[in-house]
Amino acid sequence: MAKKDKTPDSLIKLDKRITNREFKLLLKPRGLDRHHRITELQTEIHNLCTESGLLFTSPETMNSGMRNIYFVDTSDDSLRRNKLILRVRESRKQAWTDDWCEVTFKCRSEDIDRAWELNPIPKTDIPFRIRFKEEILKDGPIGSIRRLYSHNSIVDQVPIERVRTRKLAALVPLFPGLAEVNLPFDQKLRVVGSAKNKVLEACVTLGNIAFSEKVHAHCEIAIWFHTIGDPMIGELAFAYRVHKNNRKDIKAHQLADEFFKKLQQFFAKDIAQGTTKTAMIYGSKE
Repeated sequence: MAKKDKTPDSLIKLDKRITNREFKLLLKPRGLDRHHRITELQTEIHNLCTESGLLFTSPETMNSGMRNIYFVDTSDDSLRRNKLILRVRESRKQAWTDDWCEVTFKCRSEDIDRAWELNPIPKTDIPFRIRFKEEILKDGPIGSIRRLYSHNSIVDQVPIERVRTRKLAALVPLFPGLAEVNLPFDQKLRVVGSAKNKVLEACVTLGNIAFSEKVHAHCEIAIWFHTIGDPMIGELAFAYRVHKNNRKDIKAHQLADEFFKKLQQFFAKDIAQGTTKTAMIYGSKE
């Protein structure tokens, strides 16, 4: 069972391994495909920041980037059952999809040591980033918090054919850490939920929230669509980097936690069921 925060000050310190904090709130999709609703959302967050004594800075323009997103796993979801996630993002330019994609390999768990245990570092000349994230989600009633931890490897510009119709064993040269997990490497990879389950994502930057001089969070809304039709889900999120100059700024980190609870209260009628978009695609709890 998920652990609930009992007091506003339950966050005493950050684990030294954490490089990023991300706050995510799933929203019902109605209206999120309308520009005026996104503008309203930005204004509402701006006003909530002002009421909370936080500085919110809006971008000059609200541009949206488009990309295809899907998850890859074996037919029996062996990655998912081992707390592993393999996500593919394909950039789009107008009607065209790039021949290169971003591949994220991660272990996500409520157990921080379990998440850290996996070595996600890829063996490649392709540029990549390593992130150890604390993901803060709503869990249960309004104002609740659940913490997940994810050890991420984000590899840019991977040829699409490297993750399509290949056996799981074909990923081991790219992600050697997979070899340490008891997996059915002879099984073929497939798009979770079939190729029809690919998602079109529109991501819009809403602004920047300052929790202190050294803790600034990027705030955005990601809207997921089936390739044609109404939006499926929205995810309102804000996130910031944790580094040596702000790691010990516990007051700012606590303010971020409290602001996340205020967002839940403000958008209570708009909150969708579930915790993560990944869980929605898999059709199982996180």
